[in-house]
Amino acid sequence: MTPKPTGPPDGGWGWVVAAAGFAVNGLSYGVLRSLGLAFPDFAEYFDRNAQETAWVSALALAVQQAASPVGSALSTRWGVRPVVMVGGVLTSLGFVFSAFAHSLLHLYLGLGVLAGSGWALVFAPALGTVSRYFSRRRVLAVGLALMGNGASSLLLAPALQLLLDNFGWRGALLLLGAVTLHLTPCGALLRPLALTGDPLALPRSPLAALGLGLFRRPAFLVLTLGTALVGVGYFIPYVHLAPHALDRGLGGYGAALVVAAAAVGDIGARLLCGWLADQGWVPLPRLLTIFGALTGLGLLAVGLVPVVGNEDSWGGPLLAAAGVYGLSAGSYAPLIFCVLPELVGIGNVVQATGLVMLLLSLGGLLGPPLSGFLKDETGDFTASFLMCGSFVLSGSFIYLGLPKALPSCRQASRPGTPPPEMGELLPVPQVALLSPGDPHSTLDTT
Repeated sequence: MTPKPTGPPDGGWGWVVAAAGFAVNGLSYGVLRSLGLAFPDFAEYFDRNAQETAWVSALALAVQQAASPVGSALSTRWGVRPVVMVGGVLTSLGFVFSAFAHSLLHLYLGLGVLAGSGWALVFAPALGTVSRYFSRRRVLAVGLALMGNGASSLLLAPALQLLLDNFGWRGALLLLGAVTLHLTPCGALLRPLALTGDPLALPRSPLAALGLGLFRRPAFLVLTLGTALVGVGYFIPYVHLAPHALDRGLGGYGAALVVAAAAVGDIGARLLCGWLADQGWVPLPRLLTIFGALTGLGLLAVGLVPVVGNEDSWGGPLLAAAGVYGLSAGSYAPLIFCVLPELVGIGNVVQATGLVMLLLSLGGLLGPPLSGFLKDETGDFTASFLMCGSFVLSGSFIYLGLPKALPSCRQASRPGTPPPEMGELLPVPQVALLSPGDPHSTLDTT
């Protein structure tokens, strides 16, 4: 039976959906963030340099984000549940296939193409579904879902290092294949929801299903352009933060501690930023600009940390810089997705999420190999992190073109009002209501 359209429940089963989004995020980006610990083993076994091994994560990120509109379109046509469940199976098969790799090309195909394709089918549909279940608590709910990234990094970074030490990189990838298979039951929890802002009919063409018409909206075009630049630098720490810590003189577990410090900051910031944004004190586009700029400054600080004296050192300055980066990046992450309903409306949020991931893929494909190239040329990752911080700052500057990103000279409106489901930054439609006892209609803009 087709459910009757209604408003977002703002709770109830929505918290189960948010928990499923938490697990989906942890088993996608959390795994990718920790996978850099295995790159030195890849480089040593296949006798390749840092630039060539960086293409493993670069391809996984690029495929996952470039194919995200496909995952959104398939979920629009066939539903979120089956699409996410199939994506979980593909991701698991990618890790299992890579565990038997005999060349770096096999890792490109297994982790980059196969696992990346699976992640493309799970992330955008799951995160879009979380946004559809909430209105007033949307940023908090999305922040809780995106906490899976930091929580997974916090647990997986030391666990993966332990697996590498005891079972080697092949055994570690095989076990990660079993772990990522849990994406399938997460998809089963994504119960479909019909909302009043949904399109009345399914898209008739593949281009319409992809939502390419959203690029005709100027605000959405500004958002995607800035996000593409941010993506060049945003994902470099996912790949090279652990190798950067090793390059600065820390041991394997010291590098894992640096990744864990970034994860702790990331977790705390997503909760705090979600609560702050839901209060309505500051417009979401302005918060997005501020925390994007702080993320860029945090990456610059990570790159300028001096060399540690010995492997037994805790690396205090690098730990602090990684924590600052985690706080700012964790605040930025939920905002980039929660601003979408205000720009495109709740009915288009799943398609918009896929398109934003597509634009992020352009940066995700360029950033890690460019970072590896700079490392090979200069001998360390200092230039790499300075470069990625500059790209993030450039993208944050473009966000200033979003509505309400800059303070207005007019008197501020009453804070705390939740954004309408048609979009706070979109025109408010006038609806004609008919009273049972009055044949004349009255205009209402509620």
